[in-house]
Order: sequence, then structure tokens, then C-alpha cells
Amino acid sequence: MWSYTGAEAPAKPAEQSKKPAAAPAKKPAAKKKLSRAAKQRAKAAKAVRSAYAQIGDPYRYGASGPNAFDCSGLAQYVWRKAGVKLPRTTYAQHRGVKKKVSWKNLQPGDLMFFRGDGHVGIYVGKGYYIHSPSSGKKVRKEKLGGYRKRSFNGAVRPGY
Repeated sequence: MWSYTGAEAPAKPAEQSKKPAAAPAKKPAAKKKLSRAAKQRAKAAKAVRSAYAQIGDPYRYGASGPNAFDCSGLAQYVWRKAGVKLPRTTYAQHRGVKKKVSWKNLQPGDLMFFRGDGHVGIYVGKGYYIHSPSSGKKVRKEKLGGYRKRSFNGAVRPGY
């Protein structure tokens, strides 16, 4: 019978690693290309978030932010934050944005024009809009009621 000494002991099997085997290398996932409409909706969402952030800022004639606004300055500012350049005045904004929208097809981010393009606000959904009303008042969110519907002069969808 024979005996083993420490030097003659049979080799132990190699210890198994506690880490799982590495997964085979995957190709990086291809980024989905967003449609033009999806890109516009993303920009509009950013513009709406920016409009909410301006609630409470004072109205100041000719001001376009960041701490005071007139109506067209607010529209220009929030869309600039979303990466879209708009003209400065309500008339130029209504004329300059090609995508026109009806009252019943409004989506968040659309610019709404009232009183023959004398006033603009940002539609935020569910029958509300954010605007900078007039001297002595502050940027606010308001329900689109009868007066606004009667004085509605059209809407545009920036970002296309």
C-alpha cells in the first residue's frame, strides 16, 4: 500500500471561477431614428416645460426673458430653450412658422394667436395655455374659455 506525501499529492482540480462566463460581445444597439413628428413632439415638450418654469414672471413690454416677458417674447424664449428659433413679434411668428393648426387639432407646444395676431400664448394641453397677459400682470396658465375661442386667429406648430 502506498501513501502520499505532501509533494506527491495528486493535483487538485483548478478552482472554478465564481464569476459567470462573459457573454459574447453584442453589437451596439442601433439608435432608432426618430420621425420628424416625434422630434417635433420632443421639442414641444421641452418648450412646455420651459413655459411652466416662467409662470409668475412679470410682464414687461418688449421683454424676452429670462426674468420678464411680453407675450411674443415668452413664446420666442420657450421655443429657443427647445432649440427652435422664432421671430420676435406675434405677426412674424404667425407668418413665419409654416405648419398651421386648427383649434380642434391643437397639441401641447402649439402657439395660439388671438385678437388678429395681437396676442400669443403656448398651448399646454387639456384646454389650457400659458401666456404673458399685459402690463401689471404675470405669466400665468389659464383655461381657454369663450372669449379666447371667439378671438382665436389661428395656431402654428413650431419645430418642424
